[in-house]
Amino acid sequence: MKKNVLGVTLAASIILGGLGMFTSQDASAHGYISSPPSRAYYGALEKNTIGYQAAQQKYGAVINEPQSLETGKGFSKDFGINLFSWETGASGNGPADGKIVSANDALGSQLSVQKDNYWKMNDINSGKLNITWNYTATHATSRWTYYITKNGWNPNSPIKRSDLQLISNVPFTGAQANTNLTHTIDIPADHTGYHVILGVWDVSNTGAAFYQAVDVNIKNGAETTPPKPEKAPTAPTNVKTTDVTTKAATLTWTKVDSAQEYNVYRNNNKIATTSANKITDEQLQENTNYSYQIEAVGTNGLLSEKSTPVNVLTKSSEQKDTQNPTVPTGIHSMETTTSSVDLMWTKSDHFLGVKNYEVFRDGKKIVTTGNTHFKDTGLKADTTYTYTIKAYSLGGNVSPLSQAFTVTTKKEEVISGKTTWDKTKVYNSGDVVFYNGLKYQAKWWTQNEKPEESDAWKSLSPTAVEWNSKKAYTAGERVTFQGKTYKAKWWTKGAQPSTSNVWELV
Repeated sequence: MKKNVLGVTLAASIILGGLGMFTSQDASAHGYISSPPSRAYYGALEKNTIGYQAAQQKYGAVINEPQSLETGKGFSKDFGINLFSWETGASGNGPADGKIVSANDALGSQLSVQKDNYWKMNDINSGKLNITWNYTATHATSRWTYYITKNGWNPNSPIKRSDLQLISNVPFTGAQANTNLTHTIDIPADHTGYHVILGVWDVSNTGAAFYQAVDVNIKNGAETTPPKPEKAPTAPTNVKTTDVTTKAATLTWTKVDSAQEYNVYRNNNKIATTSANKITDEQLQENTNYSYQIEAVGTNGLLSEKSTPVNVLTKSSEQKDTQNPTVPTGIHSMETTTSSVDLMWTKSDHFLGVKNYEVFRDGKKIVTTGNTHFKDTGLKADTTYTYTIKAYSLGGNVSPLSQAFTVTTKKEEVISGKTTWDKTKVYNSGDVVFYNGLKYQAKWWTQNEKPEESDAWKSLSPTAVEWNSKKAYTAGERVTFQGKTYKAKWWTKGAQPSTSNVWELV
């Protein structure tokens, strides 16, 4: 019998599950830790017990959106974990110290309040602990990481990086996260009493991550799971391949009793671990033979023998294209600002493969893209837009138009206690305003010129602003573009950061 040497159970399926349609209210919805209930999820639950007003005062706006604690990724870099080469880079290092639990106050600062006996706690033991996420919208994923407060931390001070230690790193393939995903982590045996567990979910194709804090009372250090029988599971059977295209194939097999997950092998190389008995391999070449085997991982960590090999030949693009792709579904917004909507959707299927998508705003085509995400910029604040999408196969066949996704851009809100840009007001050289949460200073007389677009304003915020083709930048100014941060070498206007040598990556 072989022993599984993986330190973390990755109970995940990398097959892309079908996503339902989302209304404008849940367009920004993504995921939260449901078991043990996170601080954010308890807020959503307690509005039904202590009352809406009391819950809102204690937890803030998260009582309506426990799934929306989203800010920049890169938090794991401070703990020695680097980003994968294939994922979109982080624009920073995640939320600031003191704002980690609230994801940089994404829905207000209330969640970052730290007091002993203030938050609702979960009684647990040290040893194995299952952490389960509930996803209202799955996303391409590069990793999950888990942290716990160190012994001797101050429970009456907002949590800082120096208060935390890494306890689990769960790398992923860049495929979609699965619904109700569970990971098994190890709670250190020397930890007792009140502690906070931090779970971070990194999206692979954007610079975003989601942050969830779980308040726990570690009682006695006992293992939470009973001794496991030293018997390996049987090998998976009835392995079949379906939905074979030019670059993908779906595998299914019969579930094995006592198996907690399965290792998938392609040409004798392990390519994935999944808790489901189905997986889609999307990294294939056309007109090529592949051999697959499945290996069961028991609840005791022991491995089964591999299944009988199953062979598959991918389709050739020279084959006649006789059908339409499936309709794009699951359209939602990763982030909506006063002037942009960051769209994502579930990819369409076709037996030869999907070539690209056409995105329509209010019935007019605005872009053709090979990706399943697109950021629509230059929009008006507090305005409702409707998006639909079509998919095209490699042979040029087109899917029906998707269901409509409607979303409203954010209002240009006034920041309490601070001077805020007003399009009707005249500003003179040296005047300082806040716009979309960033600080700007007027260079000369100006009126009705947006700070993020006009050369009349310069940014005073340490946070890099999003690049805008209408705005001029001077040497040293920083911008973000496609999830990466750039610094201008000299004066520039209209030069795209990813293609012009006037910009350098930082």
